Amino acid sequence: MNSSAEARDPASWRDETAFPVIIAISCCHLLNDTMQSLLQGSYPALKASHHLTFAELGWISLAYQLTASMLQPVVGYVADRRPAPFSLPAGTLFTALGLLVISLASNFEWLLAGAAMLGMGSSVFHPEASRVARMAAGGRHSLAQSLFQLGGNAGQAIGPLFAALVVVQWGQSSLGAFALVTLVSTVILWNVGVWYKHHGLPRLQRAHAPRKQDSPIPRATVVRGMTILLLLIFSKYAYMSSLTNYYTFYLIERFQMGVVEAQVHLFLFLGSIAVGTLLGGYFGDRFSRKAVIQFSVLGALPFTLMLPFVSLAWTEVLTVVIGLTIASAFPAIVVFAQELLPTRVGMMSGLMFGFSFGIGGLAAASFGHLADVYGIALVYKISAVLPLLGVLSLWLPDLQRAKAAQQ
Repeated sequence: MNSSAEARDPASWRDETAFPVIIAISCCHLLNDTMQSLLQGSYPALKASHHLTFAELGWISLAYQLTASMLQPVVGYVADRRPAPFSLPAGTLFTALGLLVISLASNFEWLLAGAAMLGMGSSVFHPEASRVARMAAGGRHSLAQSLFQLGGNAGQAIGPLFAALVVVQWGQSSLGAFALVTLVSTVILWNVGVWYKHHGLPRLQRAHAPRKQDSPIPRATVVRGMTILLLLIFSKYAYMSSLTNYYTFYLIERFQMGVVEAQVHLFLFLGSIAVGTLLGGYFGDRFSRKAVIQFSVLGALPFTLMLPFVSLAWTEVLTVVIGLTIASAFPAIVVFAQELLPTRVGMMSGLMFGFSFGIGGLAAASFGHLADVYGIALVYKISAVLPLLGVLSLWLPDLQRAKAAQQ
């Protein structure tokens, strides 16, 4: 493995890591993704009250994740050209509105509309917040991204618990009460916007001042690296979609588990993702990001292949191991993409987050149709081979060597 110096930009160490800012956006990421994961956690209640099929649940996921995926690269591109520090608190209004619409929805079409509004909230939040994490990193880019991601993963884990404790008990209308929680995030993000305007932008300008407007990496290397990263995200998020969207139904159908107990098991899986994300960020700065990506995506393959055939006890163990392993790649993938095009940080962040959301949505819709026709168990047998695409990580470029060749 390469040393940590390989993955760091020495010029960026002129500013210390702004941990209060990173923790603030991580907390807002927690609140944002908690509110949004309430949707997936509420699927059993929505399925029962609206008599939805698995395919219709998949379309709801697709409506949410497509609006997020299509808009995130656009938001990131615009932010690179014309930074908007106070777009972050404004984006929380879409999340609040989406929850209100879903809480009042009387039919499938309004559920789709509410899910799309939630996706718009994500489209504004994720690329700009990831950009702020890089501004505040002070050179510890993988650590900053992993701390930012930790908040989101923790929120995704907490959301199903709230759904089990509140939505399952009090019904769909209780989702409206959670919209008020977004006001906390709005206040925090307003203060982050003030830091962004007066401190974050000067940091980013100093970091990029010595560079040409074009990438210091050869164009062919950028194309190869981005192609491989997008295929790895496809592998990772298509597989994770089978667990985040249908794991509770799998436990209920195969092991005759109750809804609340199944939601607790989903929480354990999502919690392991949060821990794996933090570990991935730490090791991404300590060793090479390429090595972390290789271990994460390809390393999950033996466990995903075993999962559809084991007992309940082993299912619990394997899902935690899969979560720890497969989640560790994403901070390294985001930072790797940012370093491929260091003058387009916002666009790269938006592309990585947006593509992951879009793939998750398409996979959820596809798996939903499969589950309706062939049963939920087949979904896990088919998706188990997806981490095999992790072998492509062996061909990721060596960025330091590519920079030296270009110079």
